[in-house]
Amino acid sequence: MLHDISRPSSRLLLSQRWFAALPADEQTRIAGTVSTLRGTKGDVMLRAGEQVQGWYAVLSGLVKLQSKSSHGRRSAYLGIPGGEWFGEGAAMKDEPRRYDVIALRDSELLCLPVAEFAQLRATSMAFNHALADQLNMRLGQAMAIIETMRLRTPEQRVAMYLGRHLWHGPRKMSLSQEELGVLAGLSRQTVNAALKSLEQQGLVALEFGRVSILDDGGLMALALKPEPGAADDAD
Repeated sequence: MLHDISRPSSRLLLSQRWFAALPADEQTRIAGTVSTLRGTKGDVMLRAGEQVQGWYAVLSGLVKLQSKSSHGRRSAYLGIPGGEWFGEGAAMKDEPRRYDVIALRDSELLCLPVAEFAQLRATSMAFNHALADQLNMRLGQAMAIIETMRLRTPEQRVAMYLGRHLWHGPRKMSLSQEELGVLAGLSRQTVNAALKSLEQQGLVALEFGRVSILDDGGLMALALKPEPGAADDAD
């Protein structure tokens, strides 16, 4: 049983259904194996090429997953907010990490060691159900990223990155224009113009550095709206 629920790591674990399904002694043992890692804005918290140490969750802050192409170009493709896990695919494979994990703001990570991750996969049905849900979510995000790479306008890119496929945080988010620009691959000025356009269309509301999502369906419809004449070109 966990006694110190004031710790962020304990609170996060206790919020997980797979963790709640474990016997009390197993909960205590696993809680004793997790570790935390802190970073300030701009820090590379986990490096590409390093051996994966475990499955990670963001306890606080915001991190981006960033890859580098063979031409040396860096591309941020996913933001992970507080309360969300990442790196399950890497934890399941015995290979080096394929991407950098960089703090977009001061952040703290929780690490469930690879050995415990593997043990839970082998023994806990609830954990496997949670893992399947997580992988299904990542598959949906991968498809959304493919769509994002094909999008034509900055407005569409911003709409996609605010949608539920790529952002699973609160629908009223403390996400700066700089952070959104990093994730969408756009300048702060371009993001500012796109957000104002989205606000005029009634899709989002902007106030004091926060973005409130008013119409999820409208954002996705805009993001995937075909370019005029695209259907004719395909014939």
